[in-house]
Amino acid sequence: MPDVVSYRAKIGVIVPSTNTVVEHDCNALPLPGVTFHAARFFVEAPDLSTDDAFLYFLGKIRETIPTAVRDAMTCEPDYILMGMSAETFWGGKEGSIEFEERVRRISGDLGITTGSDSCNAALGRLGVSSIACLTPYQSVADEQVHNYFTDCGFDVKRVHGLCCPTATSIADVEPDRLIRELGRLDGRDVDAIVQCGTNLSMVEVADQAERWLGKPVLAINAVSIWHALRTLGIDDRVRGHGIMLRQF
Repeated sequence: MPDVVSYRAKIGVIVPSTNTVVEHDCNALPLPGVTFHAARFFVEAPDLSTDDAFLYFLGKIRETIPTAVRDAMTCEPDYILMGMSAETFWGGKEGSIEFEERVRRISGDLGITTGSDSCNAALGRLGVSSIACLTPYQSVADEQVHNYFTDCGFDVKRVHGLCCPTATSIADVEPDRLIRELGRLDGRDVDAIVQCGTNLSMVEVADQAERWLGKPVLAINAVSIWHALRTLGIDDRVRGHGIMLRQF
């Protein structure tokens, strides 16, 4: 018997304890019968101010992500959506696949959407070849983003990291700054712009930017939701959340 409110899909969302944007972006979508249920993993070290601090942060969350996946499974979800992205880019395409396999072992082989895989799928669907990327990260993580998309066959022209000093400060970046950064990244040599970092509030800005840039601007939260929905066979088209949910 289906869940009364989740009669089309019940999606478990794995979110860092410092993240304040993912749940908002999931719940902003008008999707009757689809519900999102967050399980938050503890972030002991939110300092991201240097490459070394970022690596330490990553090491600590690798210890706590499995517990969040375990907790999410207790609501009996139909699917898992990873509400964090840095770890999913680590180690290139092979590292992303290994990460998914680790989560599947905990979830009992439940389907999973990651930020990296959803962006790869969206870019493939759009048929683009050259991209630029915007992240909230330090250079050590920007390199991983570059390597992942290169492994996937895309020509990565530029990756620009905002070097946000903490995991919580990522959510403090205002739309005006994001617009300026998109202008810096754009160029005739770029077919699409990809935004990484799930605590960066980018969905509305990206949707608007597609109009004045005249090209896809993929906000990772919107694209991850698109990927999860389409994998589940849910084909709702939604305006205001970017090209993938609007057209594909």
